[in-house]
Amino acid sequence: MRSPLAFQSGWDAYVAEIGANIHRLRIARGYSQDRVAYEANLSRYTYQQLERGRSSPERTSNPRLMTLLAIAQVLKVPLDNLLPEGTPDLTAR
Repeated sequence: MRSPLAFQSGWDAYVAEIGANIHRLRIARGYSQDRVAYEANLSRYTYQQLERGRSSPERTSNPRLMTLLAIAQVLKVPLDNLLPEGTPDLTAR
């Protein structure tokens, strides 16, 4: 049985990679954070935190599917381009 800390660590890494993927794709498109946030109907702060993998300075992000779909549409990529290859074990308790 994995500890909650191991689960959290896996999720932290996964969300950080989502943020890195979004950042990379945004830069490749030549878009600013403001543009992506505006077109995805997000606040700039929320978008910036998502790129950082955080929902606040002390909390890991847990982005909604709707948010990820909106960002993928703005960046003109399939949703799976935002997601890392492996997934953390979300059944670990």
